[in-house]
Amino acid sequence: MPFIVEATDRPNSAELRERVRPAHIAYLEANLDKLIAAGARLADDGVTAIGSVYIIATDSREAAEGFVAADPFVTEGVLGGIVATRWRKAIFDHQSFIPKS
Repeated sequence: MPFIVEATDRPNSAELRERVRPAHIAYLEANLDKLIAAGARLADDGVTAIGSVYIIATDSREAAEGFVAADPFVTEGVLGGIVATRWRKAIFDHQSFIPKS
């Protein structure tokens, strides 16, 4: 059963997030086999990033936490407040998927 990991950006980390984002994206792309989904958590304006969410294909809490701990957003100090919980897929509507721009 996969894990969903929710993380919140540290205060005043917007500039750091933008600077580290290319390394973060490269890390995710290099590990697509471990991910079901990942993306930014956004403020109500739909633009401002306030954190990240990962759905990780593993049965191991240690593997899920280790995956996120190795993400440049964590190693470079963008993310804090990380919470990992089991996730069970119930419904998926592929028509509502919005590709990255």
